Amino acid sequence: MHHSLSAVAATLLTLAGLAGCAGPSTEPPADAAPPAAYVPATITRAEVAPGLYELAYSARQNAVFVASSGGFGDTAAASKILRLDPATLAVQQEIGLPHKGFGVVLDDAADRLYVGHGMDASISVIDTASNQLLDTLQLEEKTVGEDGKASAAHHLRELVLDRDNHRLFAPGLGFEGSVLFVVDTADFSLEKTIEGFGPVATGIALDAEGKRVFVSNFAGEAISVDTGTLEIGKRLTTGVEQPLNLAWDAAGKRLFATDQGLEQVRKMLAERQPGYQSQHPGNRLAIIDPETGTVSDSLATGEGPIAVLFDAPRARLYVTNRGGGSVSVFDSTSKALLETIAMAAHPNSLALDAASGTVYVSVKNAREAEKGAAESVVRLGY
Repeated sequence: MHHSLSAVAATLLTLAGLAGCAGPSTEPPADAAPPAAYVPATITRAEVAPGLYELAYSARQNAVFVASSGGFGDTAAASKILRLDPATLAVQQEIGLPHKGFGVVLDDAADRLYVGHGMDASISVIDTASNQLLDTLQLEEKTVGEDGKASAAHHLRELVLDRDNHRLFAPGLGFEGSVLFVVDTADFSLEKTIEGFGPVATGIALDAEGKRVFVSNFAGEAISVDTGTLEIGKRLTTGVEQPLNLAWDAAGKRLFATDQGLEQVRKMLAERQPGYQSQHPGNRLAIIDPETGTVSDSLATGEGPIAVLFDAPRARLYVTNRGGGSVSVFDSTSKALLETIAMAAHPNSLALDAASGTVYVSVKNAREAEKGAAESVVRLGY
């Protein structure tokens, strides 16, 4: 079991990255002016480090934090968090990690950055003011599989912070069954492991006002969890086959989901889910009714969409298209495509400076790039 799960996780790393939007979307004040007309972004790009994944912008520190896994293999560089100048993208500080870092989420008010160690089922916490690693929490113990290698039963991907309840939520994906890890951020301990999230639970989004989190899986489900009681609520069938990442629209009560449409994933699902037949080509951003699971609209994206970022004050949606080598920018009200930004080779994760509207993108190298070569961060200035 562990061997097959490790293979699945490696495939998801290769095909889908560990992308996400760090932190919740921001809501406009009641008297906010209508979103301004869209002006194409000014682009700044810098090569930073090998194996880049998720990133987060800190207004409090005026810095961008990005996870570098270091890559894979015996000669891979050490994993670290890099602190970047948000204007120039120059590296200001490097913070070493105990395991490969992939997902991140920021609690800016508390000066804390949480880092998910996807293949090790653990989470580290960093003090963003001092740039120091504070602690690492093991969520489940590893066991030795038939291949003689130690691995965890579940792998981490995205992290979501619930500041109101002092909790961190992290789906643990597995083909035989996924879980949701709940971490108490007050004392940095594992509060609960919730079971029953189906095959390959990947996406997660917080509805703070509704006191729930949504988790998506590759059975096409959107599962809600009460953030107070930690009990599973609704389990909705959405028809979105590869709902990799989620974002929540608090004002519009809409759930956004990237639907990858990867043939490699279809083959994996067909092998492991009896009777599976694909009904949609994917390559879209699906807009889901959170009460019924109905897809109310689909926005065509580039090939292999991964991360979705909702900038509520400016009514914009950003989607990274890994296969298409681009970022799609949509008007979230009219759903019109505002711009397609070419960004070779493989755009992965997104982060927002809510005050300025600046967006940061991690970009992975092409397969043929030199092993261990630095990957890039792109700044979309508005």
